[in-house]
Order: sequence, then C-alpha cells, then structure tokens
Amino acid sequence: MARRRAVDALRRRERGDRGYAEIARGLDDQDGVPEPAEDNLDDDVLRLMVVSCHPVLSAEARVALTLRVVGGLRTDEIARAFLVGESAVGQRIVRAKRALAASQVPFEVPAGPERAARLASVMDVLYLVFNEGYAATGGADWIRPALCDEAIRLARMLAALAPDSAEAHGLLALMELQHSRRAARVDTDGVPVLLQDQDRGRWDRDRIRAGFTALLRAGETGAPPGPYVLQATIAACHARARSAADTDWGQIATLYELLARVAPSPVVALNRAVAVAMRAGPRRACGSPSRC
Repeated sequence: MARRRAVDALRRRERGDRGYAEIARGLDDQDGVPEPAEDNLDDDVLRLMVVSCHPVLSAEARVALTLRVVGGLRTDEIARAFLVGESAVGQRIVRAKRALAASQVPFEVPAGPERAARLASVMDVLYLVFNEGYAATGGADWIRPALCDEAIRLARMLAALAPDSAEAHGLLALMELQHSRRAARVDTDGVPVLLQDQDRGRWDRDRIRAGFTALLRAGETGAPPGPYVLQATIAACHARARSAADTDWGQIATLYELLARVAPSPVVALNRAVAVAMRAGPRRACGSPSRC
C-alpha cells in the first residue's frame, strides 16, 4: 500500500511538472511563476485544474487547456475528440495561456467562496467533456467512449484531491452511473436505444458499484445535496431498478423537484414532467387539466 501511494505521488508530481512547464511556456511576459500558496489542498494536479479553469478563460479554452495540461492529451487528440481543426485547438490553448499571463493568474488554489466557485468551474468543465463523449454533438458516432473515460479519470482525480467536496463525489457518481449504460445505449446499427428499452443485463455492474460508492462518499460529507449529487441520485434510481417497470418514478419526480430549486432549467422542468407523467399520468404532469 505504501509503495502504491509513493508511486502515485511520483506520478502526480511528474504530471504537475509537465503541466507547469506547459503553461509556463505561455507566460514569457511575466518575470517569473509565483510560488504556490499554502493551503489544505496542496496538490499540483488540483492546482493545475484550478488554473486551467480560471474564469478569465472561455468555456472552450478551459476544456482545451484542462485536457492538454491535466489530461495530458495532445493537441491533435483534443481536436479529434471535439471534431475541430487541430490549428483551432492550438490557437485556443495559446490564447488561453496569453490570457492567464495577461491576468497574472497565480498558481494557487484560492480560499473561501472563491475556492468553491473555482472547483465548481472545474467540475462543470469535466462534465462538459463527459457530455460531449456521452452524446456527441457532431460526427458519425453517437458515443465517444474515450472522451467519457478521460473525463471520468479526471473526475476520480478531483474527488481524491478534494475529498470533502460532496459535489466532486456526486459528479464522479453521475459519470460512472451514466457511463455504465454505454453498451446498451445503441443497437447493432448504431441507433440510440431509449432508456426504458435498454437491455439492463448489458449495463456495467462494476461502474454501477463505483457510482454507488462515490454517491455514498458524497453523503458522508454532510453537505446538502447540490446539482451533481441530485442528478447522480436520480441515475442511481434507474440503476437500482431491475427493469423499466420497477423504476421508482415517485422518488425521481421528488428529486427533480429538488433539482429545480437548486439548478432550474427547461431541461430539468421537462424531465420532472416526464417523471410525474410516468408516476401519475400525463394530466398530473401538466400541473393543470386546462394545459393538457
């Protein structure tokens, strides 16, 4: 066990050194790289994630820089993953480094509310990467497993580096549970299969167990459930059902009501209506008979 921890520490240090060097190449206008500040999340990989997801960068730049300096993907690999030109990805990374240099962003994990905001940004970027692999917005393939796997790997790393963050564990749980359905989500012709029609015997039980474990750790933090924890809990409801008919739609509808309070959106409202309809019929989902 001690040997494994030592090897992991060396690997994290190596990845951190490579990441710092990658970002530092874009900081030539600065006199030097600031020394990392002391904090209780003193880990180079986490610091790289936080720097890569700084609010001065656009969402596209955050994704590209995170995959490059934290995930270790080459520019051409990132370009293939998102079906964009390699030069476009390269320009995003260069512009991101210049923006960080111009803003004199320190290589540190901020404290207090700013830390929570920055970690939330990291999680949002990782989920954006996962979603692009889970339901691709372009290209011939409906699913890009390699992109999902990379997002999950980084989410595991984040959960390990921020063990007191319920949302970090919730994000990991959500990814594991959703990706457990990978083998059943398309038929032999590559056509998407609806959740209620999927062969649940093809769901990955190891990923489901990993998702349940991460969700349990989120609960152990004692923090109130946030958007990722609530979404993961909804995914867990589906994972527990042996068949579509066994799904606890009442619990799912309640969870969507909670989600609508903390992260309202048209998609959440629609999913809540579907859950209510599955539980009590379409008229109840309308909220008012006159709407139906």
